[in-house]
Amino acid sequence: MPALKPNSFSELQTRIGVVGDIHTSLEKLRWALSLLKEHAVDHIYATGDIVDGPSPGDAVVRACALLQETGVTCVLGNHDRWLLDNQQRDLEGATYPSELTREARGYLQSLPASVEVRTPCGVLLLGHGLGSDDMTALHPHDHGASLHYNTALQSILRSERHRFVVSGHTHLRMVRKLAGVTFINAGALHYTRDPCCLLLDFTALRAQFFDYHPRAGGLGPSYEL
Repeated sequence: MPALKPNSFSELQTRIGVVGDIHTSLEKLRWALSLLKEHAVDHIYATGDIVDGPSPGDAVVRACALLQETGVTCVLGNHDRWLLDNQQRDLEGATYPSELTREARGYLQSLPASVEVRTPCGVLLLGHGLGSDDMTALHPHDHGASLHYNTALQSILRSERHRFVVSGHTHLRMVRKLAGVTFINAGALHYTRDPCCLLLDFTALRAQFFDYHPRAGGLGPSYEL
């Protein structure tokens, strides 16, 4: 097992929950956290992009507080980074820096670009895009040149360090294996037709998606890890 880098979890984690891009969807975030806790996960992670969406800044403030209160480990998304840098604020549904409390802004500033998690099957790399690159992604349909010229992807494959790579960004849930690495996209809570959350079970070697329902969680697709 390679030595873990900073922003890593040394404790072995066999069942983890993952929440995809949030984009101000506070009620769906509450649903996802509640459902994943009911499934007795060791820890819950989030792929970032808390800001920018249909709800006002108060939803972002409350989402940041909820993530902190429930001990979720979240990485910084490109929309979060843009807000902190006051960039791209002409986007539809943009959250403005003035809408945030000092605490919420401080929380966003504290988020790492990526984290590593120790699982029974190898090291998992969590980032918004691919690792610490929050603007690069792997899509379900990428083949040939799209894979060859994806520098972030090729760097991960060359390192032979990670067995799993978990991301968000595209809002397209996915489980895909390339050169011995399983790439997993957790989907999103907003900006998607299929809002969902994800349970990764490294004992059963299954990735189980749960489809959003305001009062329950329906089983979505399941994939072998």
